[in-house]
Amino acid sequence: MVITIDKAGRVVIPAETRRRVGLKPGTRLKLIEENHEIRLVPAVSPPKLVRRKGRLVAVPTVPEEERSPVDLGELMRQERDRWP
Repeated sequence: MVITIDKAGRVVIPAETRRRVGLKPGTRLKLIEENHEIRLVPAVSPPKLVRRKGRLVAVPTVPEEERSPVDLGELMRQERDRWP
């Protein structure tokens, strides 16, 4: 997919992509620049580790209503299908 930067330096993320990855208005994104590439990833709080029945378990720190609905099966299918 090719998108264009406007005169103000803005980039529009297509609606289907925003829906698929769960981006909503107000979602904070982290910009990562490395090897002449730019990546945008949701800036989420890291999980905390809690001990349950003697084991460490990662627990989200973001309230459930603020979490992005992600279809892991669909993401895995897309990843498999992008390689020839």
